[in-house]
Amino acid sequence: MAFWNRRKSIDLMQGAGDGPRLKATLSWYHLIALGVGAIVGTGILTLIGVGAGLAGPAVMISFALAGLVCACAALAYAELSTMMPQAGSAYTYSYAVLGELLAWIVGWSLILEYSLVVSAVAVGWSGYAVGFLTGLGIDLPTALTVGPHVAGGIVNLPAVFIIAVVTGLLLLGTRESATLNAILVVMKVAALIAFVAIALPAFDSANFTPFMPNGFGAPFVQTGVMAAAAIIFFAFYGFDAISTAAEEAKRPERDLAIGIVGSMVICTALYLVVAASAIGARPVESFAASPEPLALILREMGQGTAAQWIAASAVIALPTVLLAFLFGQSRIFLGMARDGLLPTRLAKISNRGVPAVVTIFTAIVVAGLAGIMRLDELASLANAGTLAAFTAVGVCLIVLRLRHPNRPRKFKAPLFWLVGGITIIGCIVFFLSLQPRTQFWFLVWNAAGLVVYFLWSARNARLAKAPHEAA
Repeated sequence: MAFWNRRKSIDLMQGAGDGPRLKATLSWYHLIALGVGAIVGTGILTLIGVGAGLAGPAVMISFALAGLVCACAALAYAELSTMMPQAGSAYTYSYAVLGELLAWIVGWSLILEYSLVVSAVAVGWSGYAVGFLTGLGIDLPTALTVGPHVAGGIVNLPAVFIIAVVTGLLLLGTRESATLNAILVVMKVAALIAFVAIALPAFDSANFTPFMPNGFGAPFVQTGVMAAAAIIFFAFYGFDAISTAAEEAKRPERDLAIGIVGSMVICTALYLVVAASAIGARPVESFAASPEPLALILREMGQGTAAQWIAASAVIALPTVLLAFLFGQSRIFLGMARDGLLPTRLAKISNRGVPAVVTIFTAIVVAGLAGIMRLDELASLANAGTLAAFTAVGVCLIVLRLRHPNRPRKFKAPLFWLVGGITIIGCIVFFLSLQPRTQFWFLVWNAAGLVVYFLWSARNARLAKAPHEAA
């Protein structure tokens, strides 16, 4: 078999791999909390303003379109993760179905996604934290709260700080961090429900006119509903962090499907209600450019105390997104290191059952990005990596159903050809709707990845040294 096309054996994926396996400590409710914690975050608390600026009130359609594509991707993830319960997510599925080269591209794209998501959420958290402290009469210097892209800015120190805090929590252990995550998720959802309860009585249908001021948009057009959907896509895809926890699920054949599908259902409903309440309460142009749009809406309604509570909940609970994606990033690194595509020393597991080396390494990289880059640039480039991974998962679902139709499946996605097709086509259209510079830097990133693969990873891959483990 050509080195670029060698595939991992699904039947051997239950083995321990190179080194100890991660501890199975998570139940389905931990996974739902991990998914909701990852999904409900900067996307609804911050990027609702960015999306509304592109699509106007029709951002509601953008949320629905992004949710549809992500729902189909979630069904594909649920099927594949229960068949291959190992750390690695879409990278692992691609290695078993599509071959090593495409798996490398997917894994390299996931590294981009997770790194930039953490950075983007840290920047979003910083915006709420600074606003919260200002409400308390504490004004931090501009030089230490924004990056150099803003006049007078040097480094976004609050963003760097929160990444350091969450990294320390992850190093304590998976179950400990998951339990605290679940508590913070409840607080975050309660805050959004409170926002709806306050904003809904002020609903004014006139704020939805004109409904679609920038049109529907299309591929290669950077305004309109499709452009907003391509950005808002960022708000939904946290569920893939659940699949990276497959090895740590107590009953992966049950818990993974419940966690992935359950978190998507909860968050889609919550997003649509919050978006409708926000637009109904205030005209889109009043909050489109705000780094804390929900809190701003409440302040403009004369609800200063409620706005402060929303800001406080974001400050307290947004780190759940950081936790979920830092968690997922370390597991992607772990899977690639076990397969020899990255240095195997990265796969070292600490005494507390966590991959400490890659967790710390990832934190250093993402803290550097969060300190200097803009939120919209981080979110857009992160989306490109995710779209590549979701496309691969849609392809894997269809190929594996056709190649091995009788292989046991603990969870089966309905109408696999439709689910896979919507995932693939939707992700391609969203990618083409991203800004040209985002597409360019995504291609540059993967070109660099291919250089690394051909110069080092292809020769050091585990299947190169143990071809009997290939499918």
